Amino acid sequence: MSRLKNIHPGEILKEEFLNELNISAYRLALDIAIPKTRISQIIKGKRAITADTALRLSKYFGNTPRFWLGLQDDYDLEQELLANAKELNEIKQFNVSAA
Repeated sequence: MSRLKNIHPGEILKEEFLNELNISAYRLALDIAIPKTRISQIIKGKRAITADTALRLSKYFGNTPRFWLGLQDDYDLEQELLANAKELNEIKQFNVSAA
């Protein structure tokens, strides 16, 4: 079974919010008072969604900051798992009864 692609939160922002609502990255940047380059980098997957950006996006779109940070956390965890799978698999689980 093949693994699904790890989707960056910027792709969700672009496809599910900007494209669906017909909002440009430029307009979003102006409306939430952040540099256009920040939105552009997020959409391209080159920048993470920070707490500040999550607060602004949640206010604008009417969802929660945890939604945006959750997307970012899920993405980051999957990236680390993929990058360090061999090393992580070698870690033995702590056994309380053996301590």
